[in-house]
Amino acid sequence: MLDADFFRRWMTVAAASVDREAERLTALDSAIGDADHGSNMQRGFTAVRATLEKESPQTPGQVLTLAGRQLISTVGGAAGPLYGTLLRRAGKALGDASEVDEAQLAEALRAGVDGVMALGGAAPGDKTMIDALAPAVDALPDGFAAARAAAEEGAVATTPLQARKGRASYLGERSIGHQDPGATSSALLIAALEEASSGA
Repeated sequence: MLDADFFRRWMTVAAASVDREAERLTALDSAIGDADHGSNMQRGFTAVRATLEKESPQTPGQVLTLAGRQLISTVGGAAGPLYGTLLRRAGKALGDASEVDEAQLAEALRAGVDGVMALGGAAPGDKTMIDALAPAVDALPDGFAAARAAAEEGAVATTPLQARKGRASYLGERSIGHQDPGATSSALLIAALEEASSGA
């Protein structure tokens, strides 16, 4: 079973991962976006880590809801509302339970992904974070390692796609040949889930 400590660890690992990969995320974003995805995500997850240390929420749902709210208020561009929606919807789906199992987490993340798709209007294949998140959620019943592999595959698979949503879509065919930064940061978030579980 996964408790609030596990979810706090997940967010902390994610923050460390974003710190490590911020320059790569920004490099990817400089090719097809505003060249600020890495710094925006770094600022957001640094704030999440600080807030979780200060407020210590007591349930998995509270951890994700608080993290989502923090990302919305600190991350610039589209990423803040999209990541915030992902985590807040997932947190709401988990409710007040003090512990959840992996199947409940998978369902909650699916609710989060549905929220992101509704907010951003993106579907799989549009070269967005959905291309990493949707396959990860589908694979989650097979375990965290399977979800991580699916997210990473999905992120890499955005490279040959033409962007149909977000700022990259303005580039048309010039967006082809570049890995999507949002899908890449989403894969980091899912990889952090596996890392948090191995540290349990």
